[in-house]
Amino acid sequence: MITLNQFNDVDADTAATLVRPCLDVERWVRSVVTARPFASHADLLEHAAHAAEPLTPEEIGTALSHHPRIGERAGGTSAEAGLSRGEQSGLDLEGDVQSRLAAGNREYERTFGRVFLIRAAGRSSDEILAELHRRLDNDNSTEEREVSTQLLQIAVLRLSGAVQP
Repeated sequence: MITLNQFNDVDADTAATLVRPCLDVERWVRSVVTARPFASHADLLEHAAHAAEPLTPEEIGTALSHHPRIGERAGGTSAEAGLSRGEQSGLDLEGDVQSRLAAGNREYERTFGRVFLIRAAGRSSDEILAELHRRLDNDNSTEEREVSTQLLQIAVLRLSGAVQP
């Protein structure tokens, strides 16, 4: 974690290393790094929210490779795994929630061929399950846009924690 002033002043490679765990999409990383200096923390987050919008299917695939299934604990010691564990730590997985999420994940993966992704921070398990079932009715193009939006929301949350005002 560094301050905005430090982020503005570090070399490009250091800045890229800091932001890549937020969203491992080269176009997004490059945009955030080259747009420095930011006048405010809000300006940084606003830029990050739209820097690579919309993500391409290839970028979505790359970014999703760092995300576990919702309701599953991320393994490993990477920065991305640690962030995912923190983001899902507030989920209530008691009762049948875990099995309902697992069933929903399987159905989503059969339908779209990728892991279901949603910004878990600030959402209850019931909200996540409702979104999972709603999104199963999407066509692939609509769902790609939703995944892109979710990835960018997650990136902004992560960046907000990595770079302090």
